[in-house]
Amino acid sequence: MKTVFTTGEAAKICKVSQQTIIRCFDSGQLRGFRVPGSRFRRIPRDVLYKFMKENSIPTDALESGRRKALVVDDDVELVELIRDSLEADGRFEVRIANNGFDAGMMVREYRPDIIVLDVMLPDINGKEVCQRVRNDSTLDDVRIICISGMVEADKIDELKKAGANDFLQKPFEVETLVERMCRLLDVEVMNS
Repeated sequence: MKTVFTTGEAAKICKVSQQTIIRCFDSGQLRGFRVPGSRFRRIPRDVLYKFMKENSIPTDALESGRRKALVVDDDVELVELIRDSLEADGRFEVRIANNGFDAGMMVREYRPDIIVLDVMLPDINGKEVCQRVRNDSTLDDVRIICISGMVEADKIDELKKAGANDFLQKPFEVETLVERMCRLLDVEVMNS
């Protein structure tokens, strides 16, 4: 478990901008230390925890140390395969939705770090889900990987314009998905 965080890591945990963390650090609201011989700021875990409590910031991201993933697909077997792989990995906490409506509700309540989103859902298309997430400024840090087996190249561009960070063509290796998720979240990619 990590005991000291950079301002960037603290920002991700608190779901605020890095500038906000730096301002709080520089003003003394958030105590920490500077790395000797550099201008880098570091924040001890206990200090960050206290800061989050005092400012009513949910501490679950800090407590578990795991990233929150929301997997949205109507293919139940695929969803279970992804969930099992992510849980076995140990770095992710996983929730599941099988349609766009449930996904929309869950995004607001669960506040995932990353969404693995099937483009072809029974009730809404992935492009629309991307747009809705991107239209909510409180979800700016959420990363979205769209997955589909029936998407042409021009549609992939449309998805990216709508807010998807990445696209993976079905069928794919779950290890490839985990690797892409780690890259988007700046989590170390483990070599298997």
